[in-house]
Amino acid sequence: MNTTPSQARREQKPYVVIECPEKIPCDPCVDACAQGAISIPGSIIELPEVDYEKCTGCLLCIPKCPGLAIFVIDETPEDHSIIYIPYELLPRPKKGDKVLALDREGKEQCEVTIIKVIDSPKFDHCAVIGFSVPKNMVNDIRFIKLQ
Repeated sequence: MNTTPSQARREQKPYVVIECPEKIPCDPCVDACAQGAISIPGSIIELPEVDYEKCTGCLLCIPKCPGLAIFVIDETPEDHSIIYIPYELLPRPKKGDKVLALDREGKEQCEVTIIKVIDSPKFDHCAVIGFSVPKNMVNDIRFIKLQ
């Protein structure tokens, strides 16, 4: 099983990125994945692994992670990439809004545009927000800040 998608796979369709910061007993992402692409080998305290041959980038695992550690990245557009993140704050951004993109330390990196907001009651108060980012920043950006 691959731990990171190949370049060829990243160009085909969206893919999940799981950035669990520590080993704790947790597995909602496994149950959320209808394709069976996410597994936790061994004990429940191990970090999740992704089978990128099975992952469709469907976004359903994002709001299920209590640690807000799951993102989906879509590198298929030619002129930008799209990052989908969990978002529990209010107010929610709206499609077309300009917001600030933040890195893992919370430092402002660039302005980005919201392209999708999914706020379903099934997501238990956690929306999924999609925004466009420059292709060269797809591995750096992990959150947004409303302006």
